[in-house]
Amino acid sequence: MLIDADAMLGRHPRRDVGEGTVAETLARMDRFGIAEAVVSHTLSWLHDPHTGNLRLLDLVVGEPRLRPCWVLLPDTCGETGSPAAFTAAALEAGVGAVRAYPADHGYDLAGRDAASMLHALAEARLPLLLDAVQVGWPSIEAIARTHPELPVVVGGLGYRVLRQAAGVLARTANVHLGLANLSSHCGLEWLVERYGAHRVVFGTGAPVRDPAESVTRLLWSELDDQSVAAIGAGNLRGLLREEARVA
Repeated sequence: MLIDADAMLGRHPRRDVGEGTVAETLARMDRFGIAEAVVSHTLSWLHDPHTGNLRLLDLVVGEPRLRPCWVLLPDTCGETGSPAAFTAAALEAGVGAVRAYPADHGYDLAGRDAASMLHALAEARLPLLLDAVQVGWPSIEAIARTHPELPVVVGGLGYRVLRQAAGVLARTANVHLGLANLSSHCGLEWLVERYGAHRVVFGTGAPVRDPAESVTRLLWSELDDQSVAAIGAGNLRGLLREEARVA
């Protein structure tokens, strides 16, 4: 089984990757053998998180294979409500994880402005999903060490990133790496050998990235079946709130 921790609904305004509909998403998942996906919305990333988060809920109603992932903001401007209100609304709506785009949205995720939101996420046991290009590794480590109970999943890793990630993985227990764009040759096998399969989760970056990239990287790897199963679905299941499903 494969569960995608890194997928998105909604049309991308600058990339020719389809309309981002639920039907397209499910068809793509079927094509690559992906059973479930954690999905956010392009509106939440490229326009307004509050509007996009609500739009996302409308789209995934009645779609048990799609788990909603909201996008956070610091509460300094009141755009998404207080941290307590945001997390309470997320839990009530069945949100399974929360994503942040600090570089694109113009704030310091490791700074004081976002601290109360991260604390609320940790208390609610809502995993934090990040793209590596949005947050530097020193900030990722600072967040993980300040909130050791908060699962942090870093995707969109790119090429020649393992030296930067390795020290953070060694010094923290709650940072995990996603497969989307993990482009180092035999990098997955090296990560599992050094840090264990439990530190990696399956993610595709779809539709901006081709899911075949991550699927091939995992299923054609030299890992044993137990490690493949853990990375493909088991690790993410362990991080997500099990009750955070939209019926």
